[in-house]
Amino acid sequence: QVQLVESGGGLVQDGDSLRLSCAASGRTFSNYAMAWFRQAPGKERNFVARINRSGGSTTYADSVKGRFTISRDNAKNTAYLQMNSLKPEDTAVYYCAAGFSSCSGYGCASSLNSYNYWGQGTQVTVSS
Repeated sequence: QVQLVESGGGLVQDGDSLRLSCAASGRTFSNYAMAWFRQAPGKERNFVARINRSGGSTTYADSVKGRFTISRDNAKNTAYLQMNSLKPEDTAVYYCAAGFSSCSGYGCASSLNSYNYWGQGTQVTVSS
């Protein structure tokens, strides 16, 4: 079992930055790929970014590419999402996820089914 706890959300203005953290406990953190998803009110949960076990490979949704950066520190059992140039449309609850799968393509990386454990989420609100 893996427990994931997100933090770092908040209310910011258009163009601001935030860094989300996802602290993991339980099993060996480096055994899992990590990802961030987000869910706006009344909408589906959507993929944001994924990082592989070693941190050497990342995948991003087109909507955040060039603005968001996913990273991990296996020594600290923590994954991060650095969000720059935030827009009102980035407003959502952000969830981190951990998965066993070794994904080789975007379809796998972005699928909810590729992840075995989920955090409770942290709210990010971007005002215009």
